[in-house]
Amino acid sequence: MHVESVEIFSDQSNMPVIGHLGRQFPGVLVQGDTLHTLCAQAIKALWDRPDVRDELQDLHNKLLSMPAHYKTVFNEHQFALPFVETLMPNYSFRPKLLSDAA
Repeated sequence: MHVESVEIFSDQSNMPVIGHLGRQFPGVLVQGDTLHTLCAQAIKALWDRPDVRDELQDLHNKLLSMPAHYKTVFNEHQFALPFVETLMPNYSFRPKLLSDAA
């Protein structure tokens, strides 16, 4: 382990935006317990078929909140985004599933 200085652009709980000195873009720090919960939720959504729609929607919303916060922090600090905005639109959607067609 080593101690290093970082720039903290946002210290919002569960998704702080930090930058290592010398790196071009900051990143979102995902705490280990949050990462574990997201992974467990993804696994549950894949295996627990009756609840798959609600689980996937909840997982989607949690994941979507991270780039949304990241974009807000970048705008506040007048940084250019390190990704093309059209690839990650700022909206939430409920995907149409095969069961919806019936």
